[in-house]
Formats: sequence, structure tokens, C-alpha cells
Amino acid sequence: MSTLELVEAAAERLKGHARETPILSSPFLDELAGRRVLVKPECLQHTGSFKYRGAWSAISALDESVRQRGVIAYSSGNHAQGVAYAATQHGIASVVVMPADAPQLKIENTRALGAEVVLYDRADESREEIGETLATERGLTLIRPYDEPQVIAGQGTVGLELARQTHDLGVSEADVLICCGGGGLTAGISLALEGHAPGLRPRPCEPEGFDDVKRSLLTGQIQNNNAASGNICDAILTPQPGKITFPILKRLCGPGLAVTEQEALHAMALSFLRLKIVLEPGGAVSLASALFRKDEIEGDTVIVVASGGNTDPQVFAQALEFLT
Repeated sequence: MSTLELVEAAAERLKGHARETPILSSPFLDELAGRRVLVKPECLQHTGSFKYRGAWSAISALDESVRQRGVIAYSSGNHAQGVAYAATQHGIASVVVMPADAPQLKIENTRALGAEVVLYDRADESREEIGETLATERGLTLIRPYDEPQVIAGQGTVGLELARQTHDLGVSEADVLICCGGGGLTAGISLALEGHAPGLRPRPCEPEGFDDVKRSLLTGQIQNNNAASGNICDAILTPQPGKITFPILKRLCGPGLAVTEQEALHAMALSFLRLKIVLEPGGAVSLASALFRKDEIEGDTVIVVASGGNTDPQVFAQALEFLT
């Protein structure tokens, strides 16, 4: 089980490697949201998303003899790039199983960062089965994208930074909106905030139609999504919350929020216009929730974790149409 102690230990190993991302704000976004909006842009992290933190945490925690045999991961793109880069920095081999319909930019970047990419059809094939088989055949260590204690711990370092930064800003109570797939980032941040900023309430944000975490929190039991693909927010499309992450979310999170694809694209456009940052659709659902689900949010300040910015130019152009 992931704990605050694991998060704090991961933070020590990440020193000098992960970037401490800033807090951004805009009076224009404040006006749209009807409250103060503070944005933590993990799109500025190495490889363009928070996933680098968990990848480095997990790889750096391995015994040296195990690490030297190499690692394998499965991912739609952001975990893939994080693992590829962290593995290359450690001087070890990496294999990443990716859906064939993942954004081409993510596939190309993963290869460029040093990984061998194995493509699969996410509608008919199981990435888990492919990953487990390759791990066994090649003697590789599987680094799961979210249901892995050391990955959760690495993602939790976002929450440690948030606790310090919001304290410096005088914010002690607020909803913290977090883009959520399997729940690794949300679980890690939740553990960090529980220990260091208990007045900040984490809330998972998802695309409509793929809001398994929101529904799971409502029912108290893990719920599945009916489809594996078919939404522009590819980075956070997972079958269901993780077995490790969900108990943490159930204990520490407020109600989930869900937004449409169009709202996510609109939030991408507004983040570019007002904050001068590039987000991908899955990394923008938290900001979209702050702007377009404001009646479901409490308090005079809301904190947004913008989780990633690895978007194809065509999708970004689609988002920018909201500014014309």
C-alpha cells in the first residue's frame, strides 16, 4: 500500500531530476470560474507530463541488479514517455506497449526517448497480457502506469509541492481538481495533501462517458467503463480505477467531476490564451471542470492540476477554433 512515507522518499530521489512546476493564474480565468483559479502546469514537467515523476520514482527504487535487466511499461503515451526517458537516464533498456491509435506524437517521442515500442489494438487486445508476457520472456520489470506503489509515490510529489506553494500563497482550504485515469496521480496527491495540507480536498476529473472514478466514488464500488476508446482525452481513458488507487480515492477524495470533449478543447484554448501553456485534452479536463462545472465546486479558490501537454498539432488546432 502506498503511504505518505513512500511519497516523501520518492521526493528525495527525485531531487535534481524532476522540475518543481510553478503555480499560474489569470484574472480572466478567475472571472470565468467565478473564483480564484490556481493552476499547477505539469505540462512543463520533463516529457510533457507528471508521468516522469512516477517513472523515475519506480525505476530508481529498483535494486541495481534488477534495474540493469531493463523495464517494460504499457501506456497510451505519457507514462510511455516518462518511462522511456527515466530508463535512458538510468542507462537501461525499456520496452513500451502502446495502442496503435495513440497520438502519433506520443509514439514518435517514446521511440526518440530510447524505448522499443510495441503497438497493439486496444479494442481487441489486452495491454496487460502483452506486457506480462514480454516481461516474463525478456526478464524485464513491469512498471505499471498507476497501480504501482512507487509510481503513486512519485506522482504524489506533485501534492507535496502544492502543499508548500499554497501555504506560501495563504491558501489553506480549496478543492484540488486533478485529471484522473486509473488514479495514480490523484491517489498520490491525496496522500501528500492528507499529511501536509488537509484543508485541500482532492477531486478527480474525467471525460463524460469515461467517468468510472466518479461513478465508483458514488457507489463505493469499482465501476467499469463500457468502452476502451472513442474519446479525445486519450491520456486518461482507463477501464476502471486501480485496485491500489481506489481505496485511497474512496477514503480521501471529494465527488468526481466530468466534462465533455468540447469543454476540454475549450479549456485547452483558454489555457493557451490566458496562461500561455499548451495542454492536451486529457490534461485539460481539470481546468474545464473549474470553468464549466463551477456550481459543483466549493470555496472562493480552486486549484487545478493541469496534468499534461502532449497533444498533436491537429488536435491543438481544433482547440484553437474556440478562439475564432
